[in-house]
Amino acid sequence: MTRQDLALRESRTPNGLTLVGQAFRRAVVSQFHPRMIAALFLPFIIAFLGAVLLLWLFWTPVTGWMDQEASSWGLFNTVDGWLVAVGLFSLKLWLIPLLSAGLLLPMAGILGLVIAAIFVMPIALHHLEARDYRGLSRQGVHATALGTWNAIWVGVLFCLGWLFTMPLWLVPPFALVLPVFWWAFALNRMLRVDAMVEHASLAERRLLWRRHRRQLWLLAAGLAVLNLIPLFWLVMPVYSALVYAHFCLDALSRLRAETVLEV
Repeated sequence: MTRQDLALRESRTPNGLTLVGQAFRRAVVSQFHPRMIAALFLPFIIAFLGAVLLLWLFWTPVTGWMDQEASSWGLFNTVDGWLVAVGLFSLKLWLIPLLSAGLLLPMAGILGLVIAAIFVMPIALHHLEARDYRGLSRQGVHATALGTWNAIWVGVLFCLGWLFTMPLWLVPPFALVLPVFWWAFALNRMLRVDAMVEHASLAERRLLWRRHRRQLWLLAAGLAVLNLIPLFWLVMPVYSALVYAHFCLDALSRLRAETVLEV
């Protein structure tokens, strides 16, 4: 290829933010397809049943543990006693249930995301492959085993990280930053693998993860912020899978096109 050809190809390559926005827009269109709407039910049902089961089994032990821990928080008890003394309200009465829900409900949410990564992502990939990425060959090996193992260990690490950093929620900035960080971590580490593992070889995956590290984190951060919007969590597992699938399959298509042109 001549230098002019290389320069022309480089100028036509979208920048990172454009690719991120493109993935979000394409995922919105794909989400409204009947097949993808139907796919919403599986992770939602799993997350709902998980939430009911977790609250039923652990609500009393967790609230009791939280109440016991709160008794050793000197400043917290001082403020709580002052509020009760002046006839306002007890800080403990609403903060303990709130912290307990903040501990248990995300566990159900990550369960829904794990289910989406293992069972919904293959459906999304097959759907997008037939409609938007025809001719993109599958070069991944042991895709099901790798995707399942990755989803499980990321889910476990998310739960442990969420649990051990919860005391920091009492520090105002961390109450907003930590949920976004942990959801972004789970989304990125889970979906960047599942979105590519069927189509990309190990070498291709590693190259794309290095090349698009920032964009993949931007996708995760954007989805984590959207997850703060009430009711978005109803579509979050499937929509997130579609966002990552669009971004990764498009990146893989462009990588293979580059390889052909260079040869």
